[in-house]
Amino acid sequence: MTTDRSFLTKFAWLSIAAAVATIILKTVAYLVTGSVGLLSDALESLVNLAGAIMALAMLTIAARPADDDHAYGHGKAEYFSSGVEGGLILVAAAGIGITAVARLLHPRPLEQIGLGLAVSIGASLINLGVALVLLRTAKRHESITLRANAHHLLTDVWTSAGVVAGVGAVALSGWQWLDPVVALVVAGNIIRSGVRIVRDSVSGLMDTALPPGELKLVQDILDRLRQDGIEYHDLRTRTAGARRFVSVHVLVPGAWTVQRGHAFVDRIEAAICSALPNAEVITHLESLEDPASWERGT
Repeated sequence: MTTDRSFLTKFAWLSIAAAVATIILKTVAYLVTGSVGLLSDALESLVNLAGAIMALAMLTIAARPADDDHAYGHGKAEYFSSGVEGGLILVAAAGIGITAVARLLHPRPLEQIGLGLAVSIGASLINLGVALVLLRTAKRHESITLRANAHHLLTDVWTSAGVVAGVGAVALSGWQWLDPVVALVVAGNIIRSGVRIVRDSVSGLMDTALPPGELKLVQDILDRLRQDGIEYHDLRTRTAGARRFVSVHVLVPGAWTVQRGHAFVDRIEAAICSALPNAEVITHLESLEDPASWERGT
């Protein structure tokens, strides 16, 4: 059973709007102060925009129903989005690092620090609000795309906090080198976030099994069969975005009629789908008395 997920694209539009707003605000902050830390912040917002556009495209594709060429749907498109966004984060981190090193070698005094910081903080609050909305929606609807986008925005918030701290430290101490040093620390934090997002997307593309909690739900349902003398084996599961796929071999007495066996596995499929929304269950009916029934994959 699958549900319409096209409504999730409106949250990608929200992320795009937030990215455009923060790019404008942070660029103004950089132009006012000349801070390379604030420049790094603005560059990351450009990556936010690219990631949000990619998220919109992939959420649109993922919402399409199954067709002849994609019998299992288009849910895995979300993993491409999160993978690309993770890659963009790493590219942004490299750009920030190069800029920071150049500023370390050629220091430059900061200007109008108070105004620049105020603008940057305002942009961060926008990102924080949108990130919290995306996280809540991603958790409710199990969207890896929105989760990656939300974590990217939260990384941006922490980045801004570090930059504000660095620029403030320069204002208090007069040590110009603090600004690029903070930018380098920010780049390191961004790399950590990018690697985690890429790892999660690769895991999804590799047909990872159900999470332990969900797998136990399925096993509990199947284990109850044994109370009636029914057996099962060759349980296989995988995830694709919000969708869950379960296949299992069910062994019933050979004397049962086809109709009785079919009705029995229908109840099993309905029970698993009830426990796991968006699950697709495939059962293979076999005879308890046939030794070949116990061979894996038969």
